Amino acid sequence: MSDIEKVVVRTRKIEALLRTQYHADGKGLHQLITSCEERLPHDVIAKLRYIATIRNKVVHEDDFELKSRREFLATCDECEKELTPRSSRFIWRAAITLMTIITLGAVVFYYAHWETLSQHL
Repeated sequence: MSDIEKVVVRTRKIEALLRTQYHADGKGLHQLITSCEERLPHDVIAKLRYIATIRNKVVHEDDFELKSRREFLATCDECEKELTPRSSRFIWRAAITLMTIITLGAVVFYYAHWETLSQHL
């Protein structure tokens, strides 16, 4: 994937999160951030401004080259994680943990009682 494509795809995810979770309005990422700035976590605002600036430079400047692609993607990951509602992450973790415990319990039960159960197959 080219730098432009990678940057645009990642920023569209962030734009969608801002629109759906924080009810942001505007055309560009900077406008979205400004419209919901009071509802955003304070430590994320500077990172979002950095992402918006890089996105604008990549898309609009012909000679711009993304020097630290890894740093940009890491910043996008941090922002997406921070903007994603915590309740859904908690629910998914709880569901996966519960399913793992039930599965392990079933494995232990069948392992302990296999001789008795195998007679009925």
